[in-house]
Amino acid sequence: MQLGNDQDEPTLFEATLAPYRSLGRGGFIALMAVLAGVSFAAGMAFLLMGAWPVFGFLGLDVALVYIAFRANYRAARAFEEIRVTPNLLFVRQVSARGRAREERFNPRWVRLETARDELSGVTRVALVSRGSPLVIGAFLPPVHKEELSRALASALALARR
Repeated sequence: MQLGNDQDEPTLFEATLAPYRSLGRGGFIALMAVLAGVSFAAGMAFLLMGAWPVFGFLGLDVALVYIAFRANYRAARAFEEIRVTPNLLFVRQVSARGRAREERFNPRWVRLETARDELSGVTRVALVSRGSPLVIGAFLPPVHKEELSRALASALALARR
């Protein structure tokens, strides 16, 4: 990560945020194998009873679940890098398609804004500079957004001293 002339400054906060996916590659293969096996067995039972169109629909089910999981894993390629030094707040957001957006802020002039819900906790974390917000960690669950906002608030307070 190239940040310019802040390489000599101490890092107050640094994080790489990525969406969490609970099902790894092995679990995905096992799930698809079980789903395909059950669908095939049920399809064969319907085929033997003479209801041959059901066999095709059960295969379509498996294909749709596979496509949904692949789209989910593709979306998981997105990530964000955040770094705070005494003179620079650097945010790099990379979409699932690989498009990168970099923002640089003066940590003394940026405001950390959080939105809370009584049931969920922190639902939105944004950096506001010159009136325009930059939402960060949108893909994180509320518990991790809470941790992120606390850590960033602490780092920004240190940078302002």
